Amino acid sequence: MKTRVLVTGASRGIGRAICLQLARQGAEIAACASDHADELATLVTEASQLGGRVLPLTGDLADPATPERLVAQTLSGLGGLDAVVSNAGVSRPSSLVNLSLQDWDYLMAVNARAPWLLAKASFPALRESRGSFVSVASMSGVQPYPGMGAYSPSKAAVLMLVRTLAQEWATCGIRVNAVSPGLIHTTLTAKVYADAPTKAAREALVPLHRIGNAEADIAGLVAFLIGPEAGYITGQNLLADGGLLDSVQSLIPGRPASER
Repeated sequence: MKTRVLVTGASRGIGRAICLQLARQGAEIAACASDHADELATLVTEASQLGGRVLPLTGDLADPATPERLVAQTLSGLGGLDAVVSNAGVSRPSSLVNLSLQDWDYLMAVNARAPWLLAKASFPALRESRGSFVSVASMSGVQPYPGMGAYSPSKAAVLMLVRTLAQEWATCGIRVNAVSPGLIHTTLTAKVYADAPTKAAREALVPLHRIGNAEADIAGLVAFLIGPEAGYITGQNLLADGGLLDSVQSLIPGRPASER
């Protein structure tokens, strides 16, 4: 039987890459986006050409009623659910002292509350299929990202949510994991990397000396965590950042040779 997967934030960037990767494996995908009807329609066509099937769904994850509705539509359209990929996320740049209460609540609603509500709503179906829940977090949930408002706190909440769910659901045979991308080239970051000096400066910071690619570097990790090869992995966060976060001490100037 084909794997049945619900993916949020599916119309572009990492979510789109995940959908296409799963389509190559013949999956049936309920692909949700908050908008972008044209991009969803293109995804349906491309996934079909790759051997998968996409059920397009729309919904605003800031609305607490949306996750339950999406799960219900997925169960109706696909006949069951083997995995959920909670990928949708938002950001509102600001210092915390200047961040509005409205923006704090919005980021927490989409980035942290929605994954929890998706998990709650999908639990009965995932228990039946002994399935998998994967949340796309961020390296910003591991290290603070000053100037990005509630983004880092919200992603840190996701990582602890994943670990807690993994413990609570283990006896039901449901695995829960996270993938935390680092510097990734997507449609949302394309403008940043179109500036050659900025791109070069960022590449110089990454030990692997390149910016990550959504298709090559992230989508496969998510597909792996969903699949049987990861059947003994739960409660983990796969950090895909090219070694960036662990490289901080190598950036300290003036280190003597004896320290190297």
